[in-house]
Amino acid sequence: MDLPSGVRYWTVVDDDFEVVWVADQWLRFLRFGRSRAELTTKAYAEGVALYLLWCRITGRQWPQAARDMGLFMVWLKYTPSTPDGEPAPVVLGPGAEPARRERRINAVLTAVRGLLSYAVSVGKAPRSVLGQIYELADSRDLPLEAQGEDSGLSYRLRAVHRVQEPEAEVDRATDDELVAMFLECRNARDRLIVLLLGRVGLRRGQAAGLHRSDCHLLPDSRALGCDYEGAHVHVRRRDNSNRAWSKSKEAWTQPLDFLVVQAFDQYIDERHEILGAGGSDFLLVNLFREPLGAPMPPDALGELFERLGQRAKLSRKVGPHMARRAFGSNVSDAGGSVDEVQALLGQTHPESPRPYLIPDRARLREAIERVPSPRSLHGTGEK
Repeated sequence: MDLPSGVRYWTVVDDDFEVVWVADQWLRFLRFGRSRAELTTKAYAEGVALYLLWCRITGRQWPQAARDMGLFMVWLKYTPSTPDGEPAPVVLGPGAEPARRERRINAVLTAVRGLLSYAVSVGKAPRSVLGQIYELADSRDLPLEAQGEDSGLSYRLRAVHRVQEPEAEVDRATDDELVAMFLECRNARDRLIVLLLGRVGLRRGQAAGLHRSDCHLLPDSRALGCDYEGAHVHVRRRDNSNRAWSKSKEAWTQPLDFLVVQAFDQYIDERHEILGAGGSDFLLVNLFREPLGAPMPPDALGELFERLGQRAKLSRKVGPHMARRAFGSNVSDAGGSVDEVQALLGQTHPESPRPYLIPDRARLREAIERVPSPRSLHGTGEK
């Protein structure tokens, strides 16, 4: 849905292409009331559309269908969708690959719970729905150690319906992989992109959302109204025309080392040679395809990493987020503390850096070899 301001969000329509009012109101609330990303509304809209489709083909009213959420979960797992969005006429049987995996099912359930909770809050669904999708408990059933010093009664909600997800393997890009991809870049812009993700630690949405005015490459930027010392970039959340979005709500300043500054200089020369003083204020723009000077979307960075991995003949697929994990892990391997990794990744919660701290295998080998061998005192003649 495009608004006159240029801001967009995703919504849900029925078979007559009429907007589903409650879903639309909820998705607008998420986009503007909660400052969620456009792609977040897309994911939630897709989940809600599946729920409404199931209600329609099974003859259920969506406000009351939550009591049969278990049947909806079975339907999600075994009923594939066709290109037109309708369920396939043939349902998967035993031994076949499921139509949707556990993580996807849980994502859909999260969207449905959000819709139903909002519908209850605006009077479009009965309050009894909350008891069907959430398990209500109070602090009295917690162990004494977990109740804390406050003896007051408190309540908490836990989702009733959830599929157990297999533990996903989290990995980082190795330095050798990033260097191989860097060497396969055919222009200065692509080399800068690899460094922005692998050596600066930006998400692809943050890199694609950088404006030239966010980049301060001088040792002293006070003339620009910035008192942060050294070369750096300012990472800010804003609504960008290329759908780039910073996941971090708070803006932060990211320092740059000499290698990244050098890559900036080479890219600026390349950009000026092709575009002159033209092009948008976005840092990363199209230089080799139309429309020239237009900002690169975040998906283009993912496509670039895929091409570079193929050119480098890597044994596995290395995505942009694996480069970000490599940055966080390298800071830790170099002796950086957890709070330093947290600040450099633009994170606010102390536990957020944990998935990014994946030690280099060589460092683990060195740690083992530093452990001394045990020595026995027997037979030494000591008394």
